[in-house]
Amino acid sequence: MSRNDTRQTILETAEALFAERGFGSVPLREIARVAGVHVGSVSYHFGDKLGVLEAIYTTHTQPMNARRLELIGEAMRIRDDEQRLVAVLRAYVLPAFTSSHAEAGGGARFTRMRAVLSAEGNAEARQIIARAFDTTTRAFIDAIADCLPGADRDTIVWRSQFLLGSLYYTLINPERITRLSDGRSQGDDHERAIDELVAAFVASLRALAGPVRHSESTTFQTA
Repeated sequence: MSRNDTRQTILETAEALFAERGFGSVPLREIARVAGVHVGSVSYHFGDKLGVLEAIYTTHTQPMNARRLELIGEAMRIRDDEQRLVAVLRAYVLPAFTSSHAEAGGGARFTRMRAVLSAEGNAEARQIIARAFDTTTRAFIDAIADCLPGADRDTIVWRSQFLLGSLYYTLINPERITRLSDGRSQGDDHERAIDELVAAFVASLRALAGPVRHSESTTFQTA
């Protein structure tokens, strides 16, 4: 096995184990055993278990974040506030479904891992997560605020968190949609999922906008 193959095998193995059992309960030696490599190989490539986790996040989030920022930039050129809001939300949601990792199945597994780690609350893992996402998420929140004059920024932060939770659940449990709709809708229909997520949160966020401001005018009367 080449060095690149070994590295990739370790990453995929660790991601699957973390997604199933969390970060804290998976020792480095188990990652090596399941990957079929010596524990020294894991240390050589990544240093320690946190290094493995950071490499997993980097692998997934760099292309996703780059695409999100690209789409947000395109969205911000739209002049109409409501159309721009729709485009900004699509810019955030779309790359989670359409990155190469998502198409290969890694998107759902990575999302499951993120959900498990978030619930686990490991402080060092949270630092890795923050480094991976905070810059892009702040750009997303800024873009939403630009579309909603008068909206309270803290409320936008809360609702962006709700969007993230909905995105998590949509990706990791699509079969629930299929079951509850008695098969009329397919949970793995990504285009429908994107449309429904965007529609739900456009309605939620649009309600935060303040009243339309009218420019003051002065009426002059002649004697």
